[in-house]
Amino acid sequence: MKYHTVDLRGFTAELPILYLPSGIGIAFFNLHGDSSLTEHCAKELAKELTDCEVLITAESKGLQLCHCIARELGHRYYAVARKSKKLYMQDGIEITIESSITTGKEQKMYLSKHDVDLLKGKKVAIVDDVVSTGASLHGLEELVELAGGIIHKKAFVLAEDEAANRKDVIYLASIPIFPPEK
Repeated sequence: MKYHTVDLRGFTAELPILYLPSGIGIAFFNLHGDSSLTEHCAKELAKELTDCEVLITAESKGLQLCHCIARELGHRYYAVARKSKKLYMQDGIEITIESSITTGKEQKMYLSKHDVDLLKGKKVAIVDDVVSTGASLHGLEELVELAGGIIHKKAFVLAEDEAANRKDVIYLASIPIFPPEK
């Protein structure tokens, strides 16, 4: 297996290069189960988010990152956009987002009324592990706006490919997309 090395402001990570059904390769970044990596990235991103009043992330790999950033900032609560509608979310909001590079299909995102109320009128930081095509980010932006929150910052551990050229996101490092293997 091939790896791509990335420096996350003082933490070196070896990311395996995985090939998607489309043929392109991605440097696979996984915060799940790596407490040292998650804590380091959270501390670095928290430095950039001190003027935000509340955080939001998408369910899955951004969860533990957002949790650690919230702790660093002294925030008791943060909002979580769920990928399935739970019983307690009947009075929340939902949106549909286009496919992302890793999902390859249309998805829905749901926000509970508690989280809608948490975001309303507040300066919100969107937090996630990787920004690539921007599909998931767009979904989170739409949820924040529907909830009446003010998108203040957008923070990621990694910006993939062209996302590294975006001026509206904060990230610790960039990673390329790899051409199909021959």
